Amino acid sequence: MKYLPIKNSLFTNNRKNFVSRTKPNSIAIFHANDEFPRSGDQAFMFKQNPDFFYLTGIDQEQSILVLYPDCPNKAYREVLFLRQTNEHIAIWEGHKYTKEEAREASGIESIFWLNEYDTILHGIINYSENIYINTNENDRYAHTVPYRDYRMYEALKLKYPLHNYTRSAPILRDLRVIKSDIEIQLTQKACDITRDAFVRVLKYTKPGVTEYEIEAEIIHEFIRQRATGHAYNPIIASGANAIVLHYNDNNQVCNKGDVILLDFGAEYGNYNADMTRSIPVSGRFTERQRQVYNAVLKVMREATKLIVAGTVWNEYQEEVGKIMTGELIGLGLLDRHDVEKQDKNAPLYKKYFMHGTSHHLGLDVHDYASRYKPFEAGNILTCEPGIYISAEGLGIRLENNILITGTGNIDLMGSIPVEAEHIEEIMNS
Repeated sequence: MKYLPIKNSLFTNNRKNFVSRTKPNSIAIFHANDEFPRSGDQAFMFKQNPDFFYLTGIDQEQSILVLYPDCPNKAYREVLFLRQTNEHIAIWEGHKYTKEEAREASGIESIFWLNEYDTILHGIINYSENIYINTNENDRYAHTVPYRDYRMYEALKLKYPLHNYTRSAPILRDLRVIKSDIEIQLTQKACDITRDAFVRVLKYTKPGVTEYEIEAEIIHEFIRQRATGHAYNPIIASGANAIVLHYNDNNQVCNKGDVILLDFGAEYGNYNADMTRSIPVSGRFTERQRQVYNAVLKVMREATKLIVAGTVWNEYQEEVGKIMTGELIGLGLLDRHDVEKQDKNAPLYKKYFMHGTSHHLGLDVHDYASRYKPFEAGNILTCEPGIYISAEGLGIRLENNILITGTGNIDLMGSIPVEAEHIEEIMNS
């Protein structure tokens, strides 16, 4: 891993919080993510299962965590199984965790090699009544490929059909959404690296550069500062490309007079930043571009005020829609009389602002959380309004990451330039 070691108290506390919510005499099993083949002899870069990392801090394939707080044998109440290295693995793949390194990273004392998993599990699982299985219940996930936890669940049901199987996901949904101090620090680090990459881009961009050259500047700064890489596929969308919400071809020339929509974020220690900025290729916004830009900035600032404990998702989005509608009328994109007669179930602002304003952020960029639970202190959410005008070939979006506190909120990206004048100043310095 490129990132610096993380205090294992984070993962120890996460495990304690998880088992405190399980039923008596329960065993919970968590698997590392699959390794995915890329070609005949290559695999895609490994990305750890966020739930597994949340509970262990272990960033290695084929690992397994077993939690059984009521186990009659105290040695097996918290067990981590790891892939045992050998000379061949060391030569071809490099270093793997030693048992001592895994203890230091995770705070788990009982470490065994994978070849002992079946024997140890069989020796304790029959004393349990409930088996917690970790299914992917993120409502943005579309289940098409049976993942590792699910496959292991199918195998367990055949061997132990009369146990009561239950879900870890509802517990983790409530736990992961409240960020601890260490998680906030890791997210802030990802935001700070993202800031430095953005400033680098501002100083680099000029007419004639390509979108992919800008992408290269970003990843250079990420890796230089120990980030794993991009938190998600970056969007470098110049001109009319910004109208495509998930554009990531990043292969066009940035032309004089256009605006570039940049949506990118660093991943550091498996925690993510998610930033969007819109900048003028020439270093100066036109009057119209500035009007639209300032309208989006106003909506972002007003929406940020609403991201506080107790806010309800649907009411929040409805209120942001009202703010956006006023700005669109001011820009001449909507008619006030048409708005008065609009179908409330199909508000007119969605022609120009068709996506949601916020999502939770954490180990997943679109982090695991309930859509139906009010915002809470400890939540980190994005705030990302945008205006997309196809007829003008102009798309502007701004996005910051907001931490909710007991008394309001903190903008984790407050140090990243966002005022149009500030952006122009840096680009022309």
